[in-house]
Amino acid sequence: MCQVDEDYHDQLEHADAPSVSKKCAKCKEATAAVVIRAGDTYCRDCFKEYFIHKFRAMLGKNRIIFPGEKVLLAVSGGPSSCSMLSQVQEGLSQNAHKKLRFLPGIVYIDEGGAVGQSVEERRRTVAELRALFRATGFPFHIVPLEQVLDLPGSVVTVAPSPSEQPASAYKAAVDHFIQSDGGSRLTPQEEQETSHPDVQESHTQSLQQLIGSAKTLTAREDLLSTLRHHVLVHTARTEGYSKVMLGDNCTRLAVKLLTSISLGRGAQLAQDTGFSDSRYGDIILVRPMRDYSAKEIAYYNRMFTVSSVFIPGLDTMATDKASIQRLTESFVTKLQAGFPSTVSTIYRTSEKLQTVCRSSSTADLFDRCLLCMCALDTAVEDASAFKATQISEKLSQTKSPGAPRTKTQRQIQAPVESESTAPSRQCCSSGGENCGRAAAGGGGCCSSAKLSETTNLKSLMCYSCQLTIKDMTSVERLPQYILSEAQRRQRRSQMREEISEFLLDEGDGGD
Repeated sequence: MCQVDEDYHDQLEHADAPSVSKKCAKCKEATAAVVIRAGDTYCRDCFKEYFIHKFRAMLGKNRIIFPGEKVLLAVSGGPSSCSMLSQVQEGLSQNAHKKLRFLPGIVYIDEGGAVGQSVEERRRTVAELRALFRATGFPFHIVPLEQVLDLPGSVVTVAPSPSEQPASAYKAAVDHFIQSDGGSRLTPQEEQETSHPDVQESHTQSLQQLIGSAKTLTAREDLLSTLRHHVLVHTARTEGYSKVMLGDNCTRLAVKLLTSISLGRGAQLAQDTGFSDSRYGDIILVRPMRDYSAKEIAYYNRMFTVSSVFIPGLDTMATDKASIQRLTESFVTKLQAGFPSTVSTIYRTSEKLQTVCRSSSTADLFDRCLLCMCALDTAVEDASAFKATQISEKLSQTKSPGAPRTKTQRQIQAPVESESTAPSRQCCSSGGENCGRAAAGGGGCCSSAKLSETTNLKSLMCYSCQLTIKDMTSVERLPQYILSEAQRRQRRSQMREEISEFLLDEGDGGD
């Protein structure tokens, strides 16, 4: 029995606290150099083997990239995309155990003009990345984001995608590639670079006005992401690439999943977070880094000296509540610190989500969003959350007759009246006088015409992109290729309504 006079101090003081194993969990011999999770300890060599195997297993399991295909690596200079570049470089080396069989190229989108960087800062960043790209020996393209202002209308149209091939086609392509003595080595003609073109100051100002027209940081980040994808797709098409590799890791995708749900992009989760994204038809976006956590990538880059370049973004130095994206990232990372399985649980859940909307690969062009090119999610039944949101928005903007307006109500309703469907009391001109359009038979004040354009533009977009456009002060800031495509779709839709009486329904084809 325990005695009062007994002294347990020495025994308690020498008790060993439980700790993780000091040996590698894989080879059981070498000393552990990194702890990914509790119980997952690796030595330096085993961790490198584990990291490389995960990358090649992701590509081999999906079998989307065929041997000899040209693949464009979208490198932003961050740790994840630079680690992806290192993995491709490792897989194409001469001493690689299982060599990669595609032809890589690199693209960097210079977004310095959108975030307010000076010309000197942009040149310094481009010089660092150019030195990094030249060391790989791959062809690379440095494209300023200002090019989005001069893109053709084909960017927001779906090019015909290649027909789906049977599973045996991949093995046949591998055999043919091996028999032809491989083509993974770049020829001297392909080892070239596209230098950073001189950007006109007027284009930079137009881009800043476009991004600045969004009133919230949430809308600005969403708009910037959409424009970035448009430039990537256009570069891939003009340079002859059929696949684009993105550096999105598991942590980023977990944040993106919750952010997309918060922004009303639930119907697009499969395209936004999946391994492959075929919304553009002939160009497929792939995410081979989606199984890696940000912690694993940071450890690997640190241990094996993978260089990266810090480039400030729109949310740099922003507070946690500055945007929905920033708030979600802060929430997930803080929760991950206390519960290490948070990111993996969110990520695994995303693989099981499905949508009742038609996929972007089968949707018709006019059933796709004008901005993100995903299938429209607005054609729903009356008894739906989307319709309820629309009704609630209309009711909140309607003033009950006879009810006096307080000062606060007038302040709130002032911007609503400027966006009303029938602004008849005041013209859009600064002085408030009538612009004369109504008297001239133009169909009302010019402000109603602007609102009509905004309303028609929203009808061509998914719910999330409608929210982004709603946060913009003027849709006239959008690039011309988007506005031209919107007019083309509206004309086609109007033409279809005019001849609808003469069109046969799908079920009347046999009558």
